[in-house]
Amino acid sequence: MNLVPIDGSFGDWDALLALILSSFAYMQPRIDPPSSALHLTLQSLAEKARVEKAYAALDKGRLLGCVFCKPEPPDCVYIGKLAVSPDAQGKGVGRLLLQAAEAYAAECGLSCLRLETRIELAENHLVFGKWGFVRTAEGCHHGFARPTFVEMRKPLCSTARYS
Repeated sequence: MNLVPIDGSFGDWDALLALILSSFAYMQPRIDPPSSALHLTLQSLAEKARVEKAYAALDKGRLLGCVFCKPEPPDCVYIGKLAVSPDAQGKGVGRLLLQAAEAYAAECGLSCLRLETRIELAENHLVFGKWGFVRTAEGCHHGFARPTFVEMRKPLCSTARYS
């Protein structure tokens, strides 16, 4: 398995969009509001990759996962659209992508990773917690009075390992 940048030389936008939609599909009946992934288009995905640092995990040319990273000075890199193909989950793809995000944060001189996960997806909170992320806040999407997401952060100096 190897990582490649998702940039101007990346050529398989159809597969990337399909990967994100398939890996986020399980949550659709469980979350409200619906995921912003449903609003992605080939054009908006290419624009996202133009303004953020993104990586794809490949195995023998097959796209297995992706992550988008956006610096948020003064201290964090925001991790978005972390997606792993449903049939590749539990095989180290997510760990590899998060290690790339950590390396990118270090390159940027930033001290932590930050992500948001839906409040209803308690299993995600547990996995990210196991990987060294700590719940730091709750927030709500526009138009909602109740919390709809959890913010989690992982200091780069953390001794927690991905397993």
